[in-house]
Amino acid sequence: MDSELAARLERIILDSFVGEVLPAIRDVALPECWLAGGAVRNTVWKALYGDKCQLGIKDFDVVFFDRSGDRQQERAAKSKLEDRFPGAQFDVKNQASFGVWRPWRTSFTSTADGVSNWLHTATAVGVRVNQQGEFDILAPHGLTDLFAGVIRPCPSNVDNPEALEKGLSFQAGCPALLILS
Repeated sequence: MDSELAARLERIILDSFVGEVLPAIRDVALPECWLAGGAVRNTVWKALYGDKCQLGIKDFDVVFFDRSGDRQQERAAKSKLEDRFPGAQFDVKNQASFGVWRPWRTSFTSTADGVSNWLHTATAVGVRVNQQGEFDILAPHGLTDLFAGVIRPCPSNVDNPEALEKGLSFQAGCPALLILS
């Protein structure tokens, strides 16, 4: 991973509201837990493009991996986080459960495996503050597309029409973005 981009990501995230949320996500103590998706992506794009980017944080995608977990685990974490941050929405999902509770989805082998199969490379980025207070990054496809404003499908979604549809919606909110296939 490019260390300069990693340092930029850390500065942007920790200087934003997302940086305030990360310790609370750590404190719910879910295994292999990360904040990923739109909250990370849109915070970076807003920092890069300023007022030209109207994409905000719709919700916080908290992902983790626990083969023995159940739906109550997701709901309990969501409730704790929303109690701590009233008005914010949290989507807490166990990546191990996608093939169990969501039979139309694939089962994943880890949080990284789940995130690597998200629609876009710029969305497949996770961040967290670990138990030592250090900033960690999960970026199975790297950070280049995120910082270049590139909307590119992850390899598992190259032929997925939803990838283009969502990409066009991102570009509508932030015209500087470039859609690539």
